Amino acid sequence: MPIHQPQQRSSGSSERPGVPQAEAALVEHYPRLVRLAYLVLPPALGRHRRVLAAHACVQRALPGAGKAPEAPAPARVPAQTRGASPAPAPDDGVTSAYAWMRLRVLRTALAHERRPRWWPGRLPAPAALRPSLPAVWGLRLFPRAGGAAELALDQELSTVSAAVRAAFALRLLEELDEPEAQSLLARADARDPASAVRAARRLGAGDRAGAEALLRSGEFDPCVLQTRPSDLLRRRHRMRVVAGVAALCVVAGGVVALAEEGSAVRLPDAGSTLAPALDPAALLRTAAEEWADTSRVDFTAWPARGDRTDDRALLGRALSAWGRTPSGTAVSTTPGALAVPPAQPPRLLYAGEVDGAAVVLLHDGGVRVVRYAEPLSGTGAPALDFARTDDADVTTGAAVVVSRGGGRARFLLAPWIAESTTRDLLRPDTPARALKVGADGVTAAVPRPSLEGGCDSWPVMQLRSSERIVEKHAFLVTDLGDLAPVHLTFTPKPGGGAPARQPREATGGPALLSWARTACSLRALGVGGVRAVNNWDFAEQRLPEGGAPAQWVCTRADTWQGPGRVLVQFLGPDPSEAAPATVVGDQRDTALCSRFGQHVLGGTHWKAPSGRWYVLAAGSRAVDRIQATGAVRASASGTTLAVRAPRDAPVELKARLTEGGSLTAVR
Repeated sequence: MPIHQPQQRSSGSSERPGVPQAEAALVEHYPRLVRLAYLVLPPALGRHRRVLAAHACVQRALPGAGKAPEAPAPARVPAQTRGASPAPAPDDGVTSAYAWMRLRVLRTALAHERRPRWWPGRLPAPAALRPSLPAVWGLRLFPRAGGAAELALDQELSTVSAAVRAAFALRLLEELDEPEAQSLLARADARDPASAVRAARRLGAGDRAGAEALLRSGEFDPCVLQTRPSDLLRRRHRMRVVAGVAALCVVAGGVVALAEEGSAVRLPDAGSTLAPALDPAALLRTAAEEWADTSRVDFTAWPARGDRTDDRALLGRALSAWGRTPSGTAVSTTPGALAVPPAQPPRLLYAGEVDGAAVVLLHDGGVRVVRYAEPLSGTGAPALDFARTDDADVTTGAAVVVSRGGGRARFLLAPWIAESTTRDLLRPDTPARALKVGADGVTAAVPRPSLEGGCDSWPVMQLRSSERIVEKHAFLVTDLGDLAPVHLTFTPKPGGGAPARQPREATGGPALLSWARTACSLRALGVGGVRAVNNWDFAEQRLPEGGAPAQWVCTRADTWQGPGRVLVQFLGPDPSEAAPATVVGDQRDTALCSRFGQHVLGGTHWKAPSGRWYVLAAGSRAVDRIQATGAVRASASGTTLAVRAPRDAPVELKARLTEGGSLTAVR
């Protein structure tokens, strides 16, 4: 059970704390204050500038001599972590000082989003232009990358104002109730605190405990950072410009001796900076059985496989192409995967010969898998492919494409895959067929789904993890054109009064039947960078004129970058198990049909066997009333609606939720 700190109230004194008390509060609660500032600051700053600005907000909050006193806000000091030691007693000066410092941090962070009307929109607010420490040159800093849930929450926070983000953080992290949060925002000069607190209720409303856990994760911790170099080529260019300007100034000043001495200075070659990361001898190699003895089951646990892992010449060419990309090399990237050199020696996953090409697979330890391929004969150009794979796991890190051609592909399977088969999603009753895998982990050629033209079949791989890491865990993956195949899952609709269910593996009968009718819609999602796709059966509807059942499905594609896309599909009654569903809604860059968007409404026109046309609508479990307006006006209690309407009649559909609020149908 979570341990909450007891509420601590200030005495109401308007006197500011002394500098020693303020400094003690800052040192004791520095990570908490910096996290709060980071959440409030505009995401448009970018993660590097946002990290530095968060630290500057907190360090700038320490009072100096001669400043006017400020009234402290109610002083509740939350635990640093769950199960932390009790908060200071109500009379403790550090507690009052913490509340006072928190107010100053909030005020400074909120100021970043306030600009005068005449101020250019692309520039930060004047209050943010003051020189501040810390300052970093030559490195880019950013918190540890989170998973899809953290990225979805970060995207959701980026769509609201700073005051709403502040209210959200105060409610979940500082554990203030709504009146306290509103009062504190008013003291911090936030715009319309009452509206901000109300808007914050809607953030993560479906799972507040889950949202709180995400806010406490490394994705939003600007005190635990990763580093990367800044743009080395741009920095080199700037250094040359600065050096040139300095030389001109020296010549203009007549300081000949210094000019001659300066002319002997040579900037280091950019290649020398990258040399350690591009040395084949420095490649990281994982022990063969490490995957079974680590809690991090992802690409870092893959051993180096293939019959050319000791070919220094091949590995050198692959690393050189990654670092300097010679002309003529065919380069492809998935969204979010930058084609930049590695900052540190990458990990070797594979080096061998496949289908007439020498192939090298590398992992940079962070967010990318890179594939290098060169023809074994002829004059063909080498190819370099970059794919984003941050926070891969047992399923999304289970396979990587090593070769494609002729409508088929070969995969290198993860070392924890104990069994591999193939099946056709459009034939759910057909048993899976065994897939041969070589000693080096490379599969036999697997048919690829057709992303254009007809849709007569949809091949997938059904893989099973070794019992050394998880028992009886089978899952489906399919090829949508990236290096990493896409993980397919299924969420059944909840029973009467049951809570929302979580996605599960799409290997059972209901899941296969759902995917048999929606698999062809995956072609609309195969635009690159897709990590996983989930089918959620969010409603069942009895149709007019006979009561035949129809299903409503929300198909959600999550990308490695975080934003998702949903297709709302209507599955009318049909004797064929593979009859394609009708896509009735398509929305991009949305949290719908995820843990942060658990409510959905869909609608469509439908022709009954009698020839009469109807407007149908269905909502998820929290919908208690649906209303149609426009060419037809009707309403119905519950999660479904059916009303007679002319074919293609314009109709607006809205739904009311049991907990308050409303929905519009996905178009």
